[in-house]
Amino acid sequence: MPVQPPNPSELTKVAEGYGLGLGDSDISSFGPMVHGLLGSWDAVEELYARTAPVAPERVWTRPTGEDNPLNAWYVTCEVTDGGAGPLAGRTVAVKDNTAVAGVPMMNGSATVEGFVPTRDATIVSRMLAAGATIAGKAVCEDLCFSGGSHTSRTGPVLNPWDTSRTTGGSSSGSAALVASGAVDIATGGDQGGSIRMPASFSGIVGHKPTHGLVPYTGAFPIEQTIDHVGPMTRTVADAALVLGVIAGYDGHDPRQPTDVAGDDYVAALERSAEGLRIGVVTEGFGQANSAPEVNDAVRAAVDTLTGAGLTAEEVSIPWHLHGAKVWDVIATEGAAWQMVDGIGYGRGWQGLYDPELIAHYGAKWRADGSQFSETVKLVLLAGRYGIDGYQGRHYAMARNLAPQLRAAYDEALSRYDVLVMPTTPIQASVIPAPDAPREEIIGRALEMISNCCPFDVSGHPACSVPAGLVNGLPTGMMIVGKQFDDATVLRVAHTFEQAVGGFPAPQAATVAG
Repeated sequence: MPVQPPNPSELTKVAEGYGLGLGDSDISSFGPMVHGLLGSWDAVEELYARTAPVAPERVWTRPTGEDNPLNAWYVTCEVTDGGAGPLAGRTVAVKDNTAVAGVPMMNGSATVEGFVPTRDATIVSRMLAAGATIAGKAVCEDLCFSGGSHTSRTGPVLNPWDTSRTTGGSSSGSAALVASGAVDIATGGDQGGSIRMPASFSGIVGHKPTHGLVPYTGAFPIEQTIDHVGPMTRTVADAALVLGVIAGYDGHDPRQPTDVAGDDYVAALERSAEGLRIGVVTEGFGQANSAPEVNDAVRAAVDTLTGAGLTAEEVSIPWHLHGAKVWDVIATEGAAWQMVDGIGYGRGWQGLYDPELIAHYGAKWRADGSQFSETVKLVLLAGRYGIDGYQGRHYAMARNLAPQLRAAYDEALSRYDVLVMPTTPIQASVIPAPDAPREEIIGRALEMISNCCPFDVSGHPACSVPAGLVNGLPTGMMIVGKQFDDATVLRVAHTFEQAVGGFPAPQAATVAG
Protein backbone atom coordinates (compact mmCIF):
# COMPACT_ATOMS: atom_id res chain seq x y z
CA MET A 1 0.00 0.00 0.00
CA PRO A 2 1.62 3.30 -1.06
CA VAL A 3 2.66 5.68 1.72
CA GLN A 4 0.35 8.67 1.84
CA PRO A 5 2.35 11.92 1.80
CA PRO A 6 1.78 14.00 4.95
CA ASN A 7 -0.21 17.20 4.72
CA PRO A 8 1.08 20.42 6.31
CA SER A 9 -0.80 19.87 9.57
CA GLU A 10 0.68 16.38 9.93
CA LEU A 11 4.19 17.72 9.36
CA THR A 12 3.53 20.50 11.85
CA LYS A 13 2.53 17.93 14.45
CA VAL A 14 5.78 16.03 13.88
CA ALA A 15 7.81 19.22 14.11
CA GLU A 16 6.10 20.25 17.34
CA GLY A 17 6.74 16.82 18.84
CA TYR A 18 10.47 17.31 18.33
CA GLY A 19 10.43 21.00 19.23
CA LEU A 20 11.93 21.92 15.86
CA GLY A 21 10.63 25.48 15.92
CA LEU A 22 9.34 25.40 12.32
CA GLY A 23 6.82 27.93 11.02
CA ASP A 24 4.33 27.56 8.20
CA SER A 25 6.84 28.68 5.59
CA ASP A 26 9.36 26.14 6.86
CA ILE A 27 6.76 23.39 6.63
CA SER A 28 5.92 24.45 3.08
CA SER A 29 9.62 24.32 2.20
CA PHE A 30 10.20 20.90 3.74
CA GLY A 31 6.99 19.39 2.35
CA PRO A 32 8.16 18.54 -1.21
CA MET A 33 11.46 17.17 0.11
CA VAL A 34 9.63 14.91 2.57
CA HIS A 35 7.30 13.75 -0.19
CA GLY A 36 10.22 12.93 -2.43
CA LEU A 37 12.09 11.04 0.27
CA LEU A 38 9.04 8.94 1.12
CA GLY A 39 9.10 7.54 -2.40
CA SER A 40 11.79 5.16 -1.16
CA TRP A 41 9.28 3.74 1.34
CA ASP A 42 7.11 2.62 -1.60
CA ALA A 43 10.11 1.13 -3.40
CA VAL A 44 11.09 -0.88 -0.31
CA GLU A 45 7.54 -2.21 0.04
CA GLU A 46 7.53 -3.34 -3.59
CA LEU A 47 10.91 -5.06 -3.23
CA TYR A 48 9.87 -6.78 0.00
CA ALA A 49 6.67 -8.09 -1.58
CA ARG A 50 8.70 -10.10 -4.11
CA THR A 51 10.01 -12.46 -1.42
CA ALA A 52 7.55 -12.00 1.44
CA PRO A 53 6.34 -15.36 2.79
CA VAL A 54 2.74 -16.50 2.47
CA ALA A 55 1.13 -18.32 5.39
CA PRO A 56 0.51 -22.01 4.70
CA GLU A 57 -2.98 -23.47 4.97
CA ARG A 58 -3.16 -25.12 8.38
CA VAL A 59 -6.35 -26.24 10.06
CA TRP A 60 -7.00 -25.07 13.61
CA THR A 61 -9.87 -24.82 16.07
CA ARG A 62 -10.65 -22.77 19.18
CA PRO A 63 -11.58 -25.33 21.86
CA THR A 64 -14.13 -24.54 24.54
CA GLY A 65 -15.83 -26.15 27.51
CA GLU A 66 -14.86 -29.74 28.22
CA ASP A 67 -12.34 -29.63 25.40
CA ASN A 68 -10.43 -26.92 27.29
CA PRO A 69 -11.11 -27.53 31.01
CA LEU A 70 -8.06 -25.58 32.27
CA ASN A 71 -8.51 -22.77 29.72
CA ALA A 72 -4.94 -23.56 28.69
CA TRP A 73 -5.40 -23.89 24.92
CA TYR A 74 -5.69 -20.81 22.74
CA VAL A 75 -6.14 -22.89 19.59
CA THR A 76 -5.57 -26.55 18.76
CA CYS A 77 -4.19 -27.95 15.53
CA GLU A 78 -2.23 -30.89 14.19
CA VAL A 79 0.83 -29.65 12.34
CA THR A 80 3.55 -32.14 11.46
CA ASP A 81 6.08 -32.82 8.74
CA GLY A 82 5.50 -36.51 9.36
CA GLY A 83 9.18 -37.32 9.41
CA ALA A 84 11.36 -39.37 11.67
CA GLY A 85 13.55 -37.72 14.26
CA PRO A 86 14.16 -37.44 17.99
CA LEU A 87 10.70 -35.89 18.55
CA ALA A 88 8.75 -38.25 16.28
CA GLY A 89 5.37 -39.07 17.78
CA ARG A 90 5.67 -36.37 20.46
CA THR A 91 2.99 -33.71 20.82
CA VAL A 92 3.99 -30.10 21.51
CA ALA A 93 2.08 -27.08 22.80
CA VAL A 94 3.74 -23.89 21.57
CA LYS A 95 3.46 -20.87 23.83
CA ASP A 96 1.27 -18.35 22.07
CA ASN A 97 3.97 -15.70 21.95
CA THR A 98 5.76 -17.89 19.38
CA ALA A 99 4.78 -18.08 15.71
CA VAL A 100 3.31 -21.15 14.03
CA ALA A 101 2.65 -20.08 10.45
CA GLY A 102 -0.98 -20.18 9.42
CA VAL A 103 -2.18 -20.55 13.02
CA PRO A 104 -3.46 -17.53 15.01
CA MET A 105 -1.13 -15.92 17.55
CA MET A 106 -2.62 -13.68 20.22
CA ASN A 107 0.16 -13.39 22.82
CA GLY A 108 -2.60 -13.26 25.41
CA SER A 109 -3.52 -9.73 24.34
CA ALA A 110 -6.32 -7.86 22.60
CA THR A 111 -3.56 -5.79 20.98
CA VAL A 112 -2.34 -8.85 19.03
CA GLU A 113 -5.65 -10.70 18.60
CA GLY A 114 -6.45 -11.54 14.98
CA PHE A 115 -2.84 -11.89 13.83
CA VAL A 116 -1.84 -14.94 11.79
CA PRO A 117 1.93 -15.40 11.28
CA THR A 118 3.38 -16.12 7.87
CA ARG A 119 6.58 -17.78 9.16
CA ASP A 120 7.29 -20.52 11.67
CA ALA A 121 9.54 -19.48 14.53
CA THR A 122 12.96 -21.12 14.34
CA ILE A 123 12.23 -23.39 17.30
CA VAL A 124 8.98 -24.48 15.64
CA SER A 125 10.64 -25.33 12.32
CA ARG A 126 13.37 -27.23 14.21
CA MET A 127 10.86 -29.26 16.21
CA LEU A 128 8.85 -30.06 13.10
CA ALA A 129 12.02 -31.17 11.33
CA ALA A 130 12.70 -33.43 14.33
CA GLY A 131 9.35 -35.18 13.83
CA ALA A 132 7.20 -33.37 16.42
CA THR A 133 3.49 -32.72 16.04
CA ILE A 134 2.39 -29.22 17.00
CA ALA A 135 -0.87 -29.86 18.85
CA GLY A 136 -1.77 -26.20 19.37
CA LYS A 137 -0.96 -22.84 20.87
CA ALA A 138 -0.89 -22.60 24.66
CA VAL A 139 -2.46 -19.58 26.31
CA CYS A 140 0.05 -17.08 27.69
CA GLU A 141 -0.33 -13.95 29.74
CA ASP A 142 -1.10 -10.56 28.20
CA LEU A 143 2.07 -9.60 26.30
CA CYS A 144 3.78 -12.08 28.65
CA PHE A 145 4.04 -9.53 31.44
CA SER A 146 2.75 -11.51 34.41
CA GLY A 147 4.08 -14.22 36.68
CA GLY A 148 0.50 -15.20 37.52
CA SER A 149 -2.00 -16.88 35.21
CA HIS A 150 -4.84 -14.35 35.46
CA THR A 151 -4.06 -11.64 32.88
CA SER A 152 -4.68 -13.32 29.51
CA ARG A 153 -7.41 -11.85 27.35
CA THR A 154 -8.92 -15.35 27.17
CA GLY A 155 -9.27 -15.64 30.94
CA PRO A 156 -7.35 -17.33 33.76
CA VAL A 157 -5.43 -20.57 33.22
CA LEU A 158 -6.25 -23.06 35.97
CA ASN A 159 -3.67 -25.10 37.87
CA PRO A 160 -4.41 -28.84 37.48
CA TRP A 161 -3.28 -29.44 41.08
CA ASP A 162 -5.92 -27.03 42.39
CA THR A 163 -8.06 -25.21 39.85
CA SER A 164 -8.62 -22.28 42.21
CA ARG A 165 -4.92 -21.46 42.01
CA THR A 166 -2.54 -19.92 39.50
CA THR A 167 -0.37 -22.03 37.22
CA GLY A 168 2.16 -19.21 37.22
CA GLY A 169 3.06 -17.23 34.13
CA SER A 170 3.62 -16.05 31.67
CA SER A 171 3.92 -19.52 30.11
CA SER A 172 0.72 -20.43 31.93
CA GLY A 173 -1.02 -22.62 29.36
CA SER A 174 2.20 -24.46 28.58
CA ALA A 175 2.62 -25.46 32.23
CA ALA A 176 -1.01 -26.54 32.65
CA LEU A 177 -1.02 -28.63 29.46
CA VAL A 178 2.20 -30.45 30.35
CA ALA A 179 1.25 -31.00 33.99
CA SER A 180 -2.20 -32.31 33.08
CA GLY A 181 -0.84 -34.71 30.46
CA ALA A 182 -2.58 -33.01 27.54
CA VAL A 183 0.73 -32.86 25.62
CA ASP A 184 4.13 -34.45 25.90
CA ILE A 185 6.12 -31.23 25.86
CA ALA A 186 5.65 -27.48 25.56
CA THR A 187 7.68 -24.40 24.83
CA GLY A 188 7.90 -21.39 27.10
CA GLY A 189 9.36 -17.91 27.04
CA ASP A 190 11.27 -16.36 29.92
CA GLN A 191 12.06 -12.69 30.51
CA GLY A 192 11.55 -12.62 34.28
CA GLY A 193 11.05 -16.28 35.14
CA SER A 194 8.16 -17.17 32.84
CA ILE A 195 9.37 -20.71 32.14
CA ARG A 196 10.56 -21.51 35.65
CA MET A 197 7.80 -19.95 37.78
CA PRO A 198 4.92 -21.85 36.16
CA ALA A 199 7.07 -24.99 36.25
CA SER A 200 7.47 -24.49 40.01
CA PHE A 201 3.75 -23.89 40.62
CA SER A 202 2.62 -26.70 38.32
CA GLY A 203 5.07 -29.46 39.26
CA ILE A 204 6.97 -29.82 35.99
CA VAL A 205 10.47 -29.21 34.62
CA GLY A 206 11.17 -25.81 33.09
CA HIS A 207 14.58 -24.95 31.64
CA LYS A 208 15.64 -21.40 30.80
CA PRO A 209 18.65 -21.84 28.53
CA THR A 210 21.72 -19.65 28.59
CA HIS A 211 20.83 -16.34 26.93
CA GLY A 212 21.48 -16.73 23.21
CA LEU A 213 21.77 -20.51 23.17
CA VAL A 214 18.31 -20.93 21.63
CA PRO A 215 17.26 -18.51 18.86
CA TYR A 216 14.37 -16.24 19.81
CA THR A 217 13.48 -15.69 16.14
CA GLY A 218 9.73 -15.71 15.65
CA ALA A 219 8.81 -15.15 19.29
CA PHE A 220 7.22 -11.87 20.36
CA PRO A 221 10.01 -9.73 21.89
CA ILE A 222 9.84 -7.91 25.21
CA GLU A 223 13.44 -6.71 25.61
CA GLN A 224 16.24 -8.26 23.62
CA THR A 225 18.75 -8.47 26.48
CA ILE A 226 16.39 -10.62 28.61
CA ASP A 227 14.43 -12.60 25.98
CA HIS A 228 14.69 -16.42 26.27
CA VAL A 229 12.74 -19.42 24.96
CA GLY A 230 13.07 -22.98 26.21
CA PRO A 231 11.42 -26.32 27.00
CA MET A 232 8.77 -27.22 29.58
CA THR A 233 8.38 -30.96 30.17
CA ARG A 234 7.44 -33.63 32.69
CA THR A 235 10.94 -35.13 32.83
CA VAL A 236 14.47 -33.79 32.70
CA ALA A 237 15.27 -36.23 29.90
CA ASP A 238 12.56 -34.65 27.74
CA ALA A 239 13.87 -31.16 28.52
CA ALA A 240 17.35 -32.28 27.44
CA LEU A 241 15.92 -33.86 24.28
CA VAL A 242 14.04 -30.71 23.26
CA LEU A 243 16.94 -28.42 24.10
CA GLY A 244 19.19 -30.46 21.82
CA VAL A 245 16.73 -29.94 18.98
CA ILE A 246 16.14 -26.20 19.35
CA ALA A 247 19.59 -24.93 20.43
CA GLY A 248 22.17 -23.45 18.09
CA TYR A 249 22.78 -20.48 15.82
CA ASP A 250 20.15 -19.59 13.23
CA GLY A 251 21.66 -16.47 11.66
CA HIS A 252 18.56 -14.36 12.32
CA ASP A 253 18.87 -13.48 16.02
CA PRO A 254 21.56 -11.03 17.16
CA ARG A 255 21.01 -12.21 20.74
CA GLN A 256 23.11 -15.22 19.71
CA PRO A 257 26.91 -15.38 19.46
CA THR A 258 27.79 -16.46 15.93
CA ASP A 259 29.68 -19.49 17.20
CA VAL A 260 26.95 -20.75 19.54
CA ALA A 261 26.12 -24.43 19.22
CA GLY A 262 24.07 -26.90 21.16
CA ASP A 263 25.25 -30.07 22.83
CA ASP A 264 24.10 -33.66 23.15
CA TYR A 265 22.22 -32.92 26.33
CA VAL A 266 20.63 -36.37 26.46
CA ALA A 267 24.03 -38.05 26.39
CA ALA A 268 25.18 -35.67 29.13
CA LEU A 269 22.56 -37.13 31.45
CA GLU A 270 24.34 -40.47 31.30
CA ARG A 271 27.41 -39.00 32.99
CA SER A 272 27.43 -39.31 36.75
CA ALA A 273 26.95 -36.15 38.78
CA GLU A 274 28.76 -37.66 41.74
CA GLY A 275 31.31 -35.24 43.19
CA LEU A 276 29.75 -32.12 41.66
CA ARG A 277 29.67 -29.16 44.03
CA ILE A 278 26.48 -27.30 44.94
CA GLY A 279 26.42 -23.75 46.27
CA VAL A 280 23.21 -23.22 48.25
CA VAL A 281 22.54 -19.50 47.83
CA THR A 282 21.66 -18.04 51.23
CA GLU A 283 19.94 -14.98 49.77
CA GLY A 284 17.56 -17.18 47.80
CA PHE A 285 15.88 -18.37 51.00
CA GLY A 286 15.60 -15.41 53.36
CA GLN A 287 13.38 -13.02 51.47
CA ALA A 288 10.46 -11.06 52.88
CA ASN A 289 7.79 -13.35 51.43
CA SER A 290 9.73 -16.63 51.65
CA ALA A 291 7.48 -19.43 52.89
CA PRO A 292 9.29 -21.58 55.48
CA GLU A 293 7.78 -24.77 54.05
CA VAL A 294 9.14 -23.92 50.58
CA ASN A 295 12.59 -23.31 52.04
CA ASP A 296 12.38 -26.60 53.92
CA ALA A 297 11.36 -28.54 50.81
CA VAL A 298 14.27 -27.16 48.79
CA ARG A 299 16.80 -27.81 51.55
CA ALA A 300 15.47 -31.36 51.78
CA ALA A 301 15.97 -31.66 48.01
CA VAL A 302 19.58 -30.54 48.44
CA ASP A 303 19.99 -33.27 51.07
CA THR A 304 18.72 -35.74 48.48
CA LEU A 305 21.41 -34.57 46.08
CA THR A 306 24.14 -34.92 48.67
CA GLY A 307 22.82 -38.40 49.35
CA ALA A 308 23.35 -39.08 45.64
CA GLY A 309 27.03 -38.19 45.92
CA LEU A 310 27.16 -34.43 45.34
CA THR A 311 28.54 -32.01 47.90
CA ALA A 312 26.77 -28.88 49.12
CA GLU A 313 27.50 -25.86 51.25
CA GLU A 314 26.04 -22.44 51.85
CA VAL A 315 27.27 -19.55 49.72
CA SER A 316 26.38 -15.89 50.15
CA ILE A 317 25.90 -13.79 46.99
CA PRO A 318 24.74 -10.33 48.17
CA TRP A 319 24.31 -9.19 44.57
CA HIS A 320 21.43 -11.66 44.24
CA LEU A 321 19.27 -9.31 46.32
CA HIS A 322 20.13 -6.43 43.97
CA GLY A 323 19.26 -8.46 40.89
CA ALA A 324 15.52 -7.88 41.00
CA LYS A 325 16.03 -4.10 41.20
CA VAL A 326 18.34 -4.15 38.18
CA TRP A 327 15.75 -6.27 36.37
CA ASP A 328 12.97 -3.83 37.30
CA VAL A 329 14.65 -1.01 35.43
CA ILE A 330 15.72 -3.05 32.40
CA ALA A 331 12.39 -4.81 32.03
CA THR A 332 10.30 -1.69 32.62
CA GLU A 333 12.09 0.95 30.55
CA GLY A 334 13.24 -1.67 28.08
CA ALA A 335 9.74 -3.02 27.50
CA ALA A 336 8.22 0.45 27.24
CA TRP A 337 10.80 1.38 24.60
CA GLN A 338 11.02 -1.89 22.66
CA MET A 339 7.83 -3.88 23.23
CA VAL A 340 5.44 -0.93 23.00
CA ASP A 341 7.01 2.21 21.51
CA GLY A 342 9.20 0.07 19.24
CA ILE A 343 6.25 -2.22 18.42
CA GLY A 344 8.16 -5.26 19.56
CA TYR A 345 11.33 -4.90 17.54
CA GLY A 346 12.56 -1.33 17.91
CA ARG A 347 15.22 -0.08 15.50
CA GLY A 348 18.85 -0.85 14.75
CA TRP A 349 18.40 -4.57 15.37
CA GLN A 350 20.32 -6.71 12.91
CA GLY A 351 17.98 -9.67 12.94
CA LEU A 352 14.85 -10.92 11.22
CA TYR A 353 11.92 -8.56 11.66
CA ASP A 354 8.24 -9.46 11.29
CA PRO A 355 6.75 -6.52 9.33
CA GLU A 356 3.27 -8.07 9.32
CA LEU A 357 3.22 -8.42 13.12
CA ILE A 358 4.60 -4.92 13.54
CA ALA A 359 1.84 -3.47 11.34
CA HIS A 360 -0.94 -5.45 13.03
CA TYR A 361 0.11 -4.94 16.65
CA GLY A 362 1.18 -1.32 16.19
CA ALA A 363 -2.12 -0.32 14.63
CA LYS A 364 -4.16 -2.11 17.30
CA TRP A 365 -2.45 -0.75 20.38
CA ARG A 366 -2.29 2.77 19.00
CA ALA A 367 -6.00 2.64 18.21
CA ASP A 368 -6.89 1.79 21.82
CA GLY A 369 -4.19 1.68 24.48
CA SER A 370 -6.84 0.98 27.12
CA GLN A 371 -6.71 -2.65 25.99
CA PHE A 372 -3.33 -3.16 27.63
CA SER A 373 -3.39 -5.24 30.80
CA GLU A 374 -2.96 -3.64 34.21
CA THR A 375 0.63 -4.93 34.38
CA VAL A 376 1.55 -3.43 31.00
CA LYS A 377 -0.08 -0.13 31.97
CA LEU A 378 2.17 -0.06 35.05
CA VAL A 379 5.20 -0.73 32.84
CA LEU A 380 4.27 2.10 30.50
CA LEU A 381 3.58 4.62 33.25
CA ALA A 382 6.85 3.97 35.06
CA GLY A 383 8.96 3.20 32.00
CA ARG A 384 7.97 6.18 29.89
CA TYR A 385 8.31 8.47 32.92
CA GLY A 386 11.87 7.21 33.43
CA ILE A 387 12.68 7.67 29.75
CA ASP A 388 11.12 11.11 29.38
CA GLY A 389 11.91 12.48 32.81
CA TYR A 390 15.47 11.19 33.10
CA GLN A 391 16.38 10.48 29.45
CA GLY A 392 16.61 6.76 30.15
CA ARG A 393 19.84 7.13 32.11
CA HIS A 394 18.66 4.58 34.70
CA TYR A 395 18.28 1.96 31.99
CA ALA A 396 21.85 2.73 30.96
CA MET A 397 22.99 2.41 34.57
CA ALA A 398 21.16 -0.90 34.96
CA ARG A 399 22.69 -2.32 31.80
CA ASN A 400 26.12 -1.24 33.08
CA LEU A 401 25.40 -3.01 36.38
CA ALA A 402 24.41 -6.24 34.62
CA PRO A 403 28.04 -7.37 34.19
CA GLN A 404 28.59 -6.89 37.94
CA LEU A 405 25.57 -9.06 38.69
CA ARG A 406 26.82 -11.67 36.21
CA ALA A 407 30.31 -11.54 37.72
CA ALA A 408 28.94 -12.14 41.23
CA TYR A 409 27.32 -15.37 40.08
CA ASP A 410 30.37 -16.29 38.01
CA GLU A 411 32.61 -15.89 41.04
CA ALA A 412 30.47 -18.31 43.02
CA LEU A 413 30.33 -20.66 40.04
CA SER A 414 34.12 -20.68 39.95
CA ARG A 415 33.90 -22.55 43.25
CA TYR A 416 30.75 -24.56 42.63
CA ASP A 417 29.41 -26.44 39.64
CA VAL A 418 25.84 -25.25 40.19
CA LEU A 419 23.91 -22.91 42.47
CA VAL A 420 20.62 -23.90 44.09
CA MET A 421 17.71 -22.01 45.66
CA PRO A 422 13.90 -22.07 45.62
CA THR A 423 12.52 -21.26 42.17
CA THR A 424 9.73 -19.25 43.76
CA PRO A 425 9.68 -18.17 47.41
CA ILE A 426 5.99 -19.09 47.62
CA GLN A 427 3.61 -21.71 46.27
CA ALA A 428 0.76 -21.08 43.85
CA SER A 429 -1.62 -18.45 45.20
CA VAL A 430 -5.35 -18.18 44.57
CA ILE A 431 -6.34 -16.62 41.24
CA PRO A 432 -7.75 -13.12 41.80
CA ALA A 433 -11.44 -12.60 41.11
CA PRO A 434 -12.25 -10.78 37.84
CA ASP A 435 -13.33 -7.71 39.81
CA ALA A 436 -10.35 -7.77 42.19
CA PRO A 437 -8.70 -4.41 42.93
CA ARG A 438 -5.89 -3.36 40.62
CA GLU A 439 -3.43 -3.65 43.50
CA GLU A 440 -4.29 -7.34 43.92
CA ILE A 441 -4.18 -8.07 40.17
CA ILE A 442 -0.72 -6.54 39.87
CA GLY A 443 0.48 -7.94 43.19
CA ARG A 444 -0.47 -11.51 42.20
CA ALA A 445 1.38 -10.99 38.91
CA LEU A 446 4.72 -10.03 40.45
CA GLU A 447 4.87 -11.64 43.89
CA MET A 448 6.99 -14.63 42.88
CA ILE A 449 9.72 -13.28 40.59
CA SER A 450 12.54 -12.36 42.98
CA ASN A 451 14.73 -15.46 42.58
CA CYS A 452 14.10 -15.96 38.87
CA CYS A 453 14.41 -12.53 37.26
CA PRO A 454 18.09 -11.86 38.13
CA PHE A 455 19.13 -14.76 35.87
CA ASP A 456 17.31 -13.22 32.90
CA VAL A 457 19.63 -10.25 33.34
CA SER A 458 22.76 -12.34 33.93
CA GLY A 459 21.88 -14.87 31.22
CA HIS A 460 22.90 -17.97 33.21
CA PRO A 461 21.09 -21.25 32.47
CA ALA A 462 18.54 -22.10 35.14
CA CYS A 463 16.25 -25.10 35.49
CA SER A 464 13.30 -25.57 37.83
CA VAL A 465 12.49 -29.09 38.97
CA PRO A 466 9.78 -30.20 41.40
CA ALA A 467 11.30 -30.23 44.89
CA GLY A 468 8.33 -31.99 46.43
CA LEU A 469 4.74 -31.46 47.49
CA VAL A 470 3.86 -29.17 50.36
CA ASN A 471 0.25 -29.12 51.50
CA GLY A 472 -0.65 -31.00 48.33
CA LEU A 473 0.90 -28.38 46.01
CA PRO A 474 4.20 -28.48 44.10
CA THR A 475 7.19 -26.34 44.87
CA GLY A 476 10.29 -25.91 42.75
CA MET A 477 14.06 -26.10 43.19
CA MET A 478 16.08 -23.94 40.80
CA ILE A 479 19.47 -25.16 39.60
CA VAL A 480 21.73 -22.53 38.01
CA GLY A 481 24.92 -23.16 36.06
CA LYS A 482 27.77 -21.54 34.21
CA GLN A 483 27.15 -19.74 30.94
CA PHE A 484 26.50 -22.28 28.16
CA ASP A 485 26.98 -25.16 30.59
CA ASP A 486 23.32 -26.14 30.37
CA ALA A 487 24.42 -29.78 30.27
CA THR A 488 25.67 -29.73 33.87
CA VAL A 489 22.49 -28.04 35.07
CA LEU A 490 20.43 -30.78 33.44
CA ARG A 491 22.74 -33.51 34.83
CA VAL A 492 22.13 -32.30 38.38
CA ALA A 493 18.39 -31.98 37.72
CA HIS A 494 18.30 -35.50 36.30
CA THR A 495 20.25 -36.89 39.26
CA PHE A 496 17.67 -35.44 41.63
CA GLU A 497 14.79 -36.75 39.53
CA GLN A 498 16.27 -40.25 39.56
CA ALA A 499 17.00 -40.08 43.29
CA VAL A 500 13.36 -39.32 44.14
CA GLY A 501 11.99 -41.83 41.64
CA GLY A 502 10.44 -39.33 39.25
CA PHE A 503 8.12 -36.39 39.75
CA PRO A 504 4.46 -36.82 40.70
CA ALA A 505 1.51 -35.80 38.52
CA PRO A 506 -1.71 -34.19 39.74
CA GLN A 507 -3.94 -36.80 41.33
CA ALA A 508 -6.84 -35.87 39.07
CA ALA A 509 -4.93 -34.70 36.02
CA THR A 510 -7.26 -33.57 33.27
CA VAL A 511 -6.40 -34.47 29.70
CA ALA A 512 -7.46 -31.50 27.61
CA GLY A 513 -7.17 -32.11 23.90
